[in-house]
Amino acid sequence: MDVADDGPTERRDVDRAVEPPRAEGRRADLRQGGVRINRSLTIPTSELRVRFGPSGGPGGQHANKVATRVELRFDVARSPSLGPVQRARLLERLGPEVRVVVDTQRSQMRNREEAVERLRARLAEGLRVTRRRTPTRPTRASVERRLDEKRRRGARKRSRRAPPDE
Repeated sequence: MDVADDGPTERRDVDRAVEPPRAEGRRADLRQGGVRINRSLTIPTSELRVRFGPSGGPGGQHANKVATRVELRFDVARSPSLGPVQRARLLERLGPEVRVVVDTQRSQMRNREEAVERLRARLAEGLRVTRRRTPTRPTRASVERRLDEKRRRGARKRSRRAPPDE
């Protein structure tokens, strides 16, 4: 089936299919009303405070009249979507409020997507549970291999020495 035969409706569907999946995934999070942090936590967009402002630094007329800087805030202490364990972990690691500021792009939309991605990464890292290390002993074979290698290395170095004066 040729795209031109079916008219412009088919053409739009084809264009949408070409869009990169990662960017579409981020926009889908915002459209569906939440930002998915991990399997057990999705933060509704109503809990995020977004402020826009002008980016600092040079840029000429465009930078002076367009508010592309994005400041995204998430109140950890008052969030109803966090469980008690999640809240305690985030308060300990990140504090009562998480703030992300992005002004790297010229587009407000791209800066907002980047801010949401950074917030997602920061919260996911703050919620990550580090496994405790289980202390183990080296096996007898590994100890013997290490000691044999030390003996060989010592013998090699001894063989490089100058012969003793007699």
